[in-house]
Amino acid sequence: MADNSKEQLLSMRVYNSLQSLGCPLVDGLYLREPDSVQELLCSPSLHRTDILKWICASICPSLKEKFSTMKSTQNEDLVQELTRFGYEMMLCKANDQDLIKGRAPPLRQLRFLEQILMVIQADSSINSRQNSCSGDDSVKNDDLLGELMFQDHLSDLDMLLNPVCNPWPAHIREHIIRTQSTRNKTNGNHSKPSDFINRSDQHSRLGSHGEESLTEAMALLQSTQSTLDELHKECEFLQSHSSGSAAVLSPCALKVAISDMSLLMTSFGHIYNTDFKAYCQRAPPALSSGASVFQSVHQLLHTCNTELEALKQLSETSLSLTQTVQQLQTDKRYWSKGEKHTLPERLEELKNRYVTFLSLHQS
Repeated sequence: MADNSKEQLLSMRVYNSLQSLGCPLVDGLYLREPDSVQELLCSPSLHRTDILKWICASICPSLKEKFSTMKSTQNEDLVQELTRFGYEMMLCKANDQDLIKGRAPPLRQLRFLEQILMVIQADSSINSRQNSCSGDDSVKNDDLLGELMFQDHLSDLDMLLNPVCNPWPAHIREHIIRTQSTRNKTNGNHSKPSDFINRSDQHSRLGSHGEESLTEAMALLQSTQSTLDELHKECEFLQSHSSGSAAVLSPCALKVAISDMSLLMTSFGHIYNTDFKAYCQRAPPALSSGASVFQSVHQLLHTCNTELEALKQLSETSLSLTQTVQQLQTDKRYWSKGEKHTLPERLEELKNRYVTFLSLHQS
């Protein structure tokens, strides 16, 4: 009961907000019962979809043209567009299409509508304050421009637009000249120190040291970004694939593989230096002339072994067939007159019946 009363209160609050904002889709409805209002706002219908379209277009007017190009109000493109807009407003999930279609729980739908209507109310209050203050601000701006463009204040305006620092003290001037000359020699720049002093005298707040520090910091950031981009390209195999499967080599597996490879290389290097290095440096042995004879003998022996293996398999097959035939002759497997008989007995019985049948017809 508590949930129903909360849903009814929320539905009436949303309905009143739509009326106060001047939604044309609720004009002339004159709904008084909370159940009717909740059915309008929380049941899937074309009217509910049109209300959502009006709310979203009120927040973002550019959506009106996009909605006008869509043929049907219940197509999937419209639902996806409304879902994307709600996700961008951080009021629903990226795939929360049931909420847009009106199939989610009523309480969740009403909270979504209330939150998105609060955005319209905030925008309308800001616009009303700006419109109420626009007249006074225009008068104040005109007075301020007239005061600034007065002839007596033009010199002050030039000083504000083009500030000039006081001349540097002698000890600071010498330090700046030495620093700039050292950097010019290092960077290969041959500008005169006097040019640097003239440029530095034209800055009001930052000073040369702040600008040089900012330039160095920007150069360092750019070099760091380029290094990171190169590392990112080299480590693409560690990232997940576009199909959603995991990476081929994770960082942990790569570390284990590198460690194992290092141990194997160390062990092989130790064994090679102690045992195999002397053998590897020797000249290959010379083959004797009788190598072809041994090769032909080996081939003949291999052929003989193959034939013996075939004869062995043949004898095993013959023995298996003999056992099978013997079992067929001795095992009683065939029924006749309520008893089991062997195959020769059944054949003999069939032969006798055939002879008797022929003798009767021949006589």
